[in-house]
Amino acid sequence: MLKLAVIGKDVSKSDSAKMHTFDMRGLGSDCSYELISCPAENFDAQAKKLLAEYDAFNVTIPYKLDIIPYLKGIEGDAAVFCAVNTVKDGIGYNTDGVGFALMLENSGIEISGKRFLVLGAGGAGRSVVKKLLDGGAEVFLYDLKRESAAAVCKEFAGARLLEEVAPEPYDVIVNVTGVGMHKTEGISPVGEEILKNCDTAVDLIYYPRKSEFLRIAESLGKKIVNGEGMLYYQAYYADCIILGRAPSAAEAKELFEKYKEAFGQ
Repeated sequence: MLKLAVIGKDVSKSDSAKMHTFDMRGLGSDCSYELISCPAENFDAQAKKLLAEYDAFNVTIPYKLDIIPYLKGIEGDAAVFCAVNTVKDGIGYNTDGVGFALMLENSGIEISGKRFLVLGAGGAGRSVVKKLLDGGAEVFLYDLKRESAAAVCKEFAGARLLEEVAPEPYDVIVNVTGVGMHKTEGISPVGEEILKNCDTAVDLIYYPRKSEFLRIAESLGKKIVNGEGMLYYQAYYADCIILGRAPSAAEAKELFEKYKEAFGQ
């Protein structure tokens, strides 16, 4: 049995254990999976323990960049995004981007030629921006930390830096800020005046199932998508890395449908 875990500042409400355990069984393996909530002052000790005692582990907010100095190296999207969400044998990987892209595809959201407003330029935001640009989207990026958004726009040519979020028409607005979960539950990063100009609202938050951002968008008649699909798909791709097997988009979709049936979602 594989010994796995996820580490983040607060993963007390995370579905990761349920998701990875279900996924591993679907892929013909088995695992134990721990949720490790870790304050910043304890991260050094926890990171070393995970690397020494676990077969592999996942990393979430806010440690996707912090874990990198502890690793032997980073590969694939982790090297492109400078953010890690999966660690195996001391090597860091990032499956956020492929998980996000597959969530959009399976939700019927086109990327090519569409205007996307991305709110948030952290580790996940970088992944989202890169995948949207790769898919042929027109991408506008805003973050309260202007320097963070500017760095992403400089790194990924084509992304446009916004000094402020104004009521402009967008096909899709994506919330990658984390605003709307934990202590900010019930708060939206933007209000009705912004959301009324889009067709679709996508929130990478998956708990609560309907964030305030999505609630406002739905009240305006917009299509809404929460982050559960991305969470599942990035977990699937991560588990394929852990198991050393080739991923399949069709297999991922089939397993996600079974997961939702199993847990009534």
